[in-house]
Amino acid sequence: MKKELIIRFANITDLPFITDIYNQAIRSKCATGDMEEFGVVDRIEWFEKFDNNKYPLYIAEIKNRVVGYCTLSAYRPGRKAMSTVAEISYYLDYSFHGRGIGTSLLKYVIADCDRIGKKSLLAILIDINSPTIGLLKKFNFKKWGHFPDIIEIDGKKYGHLIYGLKINKT
Repeated sequence: MKKELIIRFANITDLPFITDIYNQAIRSKCATGDMEEFGVVDRIEWFEKFDNNKYPLYIAEIKNRVVGYCTLSAYRPGRKAMSTVAEISYYLDYSFHGRGIGTSLLKYVIADCDRIGKKSLLAILIDINSPTIGLLKKFNFKKWGHFPDIIEIDGKKYGHLIYGLKINKT
């Protein structure tokens, strides 16, 4: 599997696949706070905010099929003092879970942080998303914050977690 996996920057032709994967996460009701699915056109403006040299959108691909993606986004956009911090988000096609793709994707993205000048990563997630928590812990992300019972999905309350990783130890 790992020999087949290619990680690269996204291009606009990937957007239908990215949208489909994100809509799977919406349907799961544990991987995002979005509640309504998106069409590809709805995601164009979102897609255009990514910059390969500052805040990339990475694609995981197997045999020319997009099987996952990872984004780095600005944390508190416009605040220069926070420009070395990025929010990391990643989603995998549900039919490819458990195959090490998330591990390979995170390893690649974390290694690329030096190139783009990111020293800390924040993952902000719903507290019932145990697969993501497990993967973050595998890469030594630590729980830096918890906002209990502030998310409501289908009448149930959940907490919001913040996991953080310092890339540069100095």
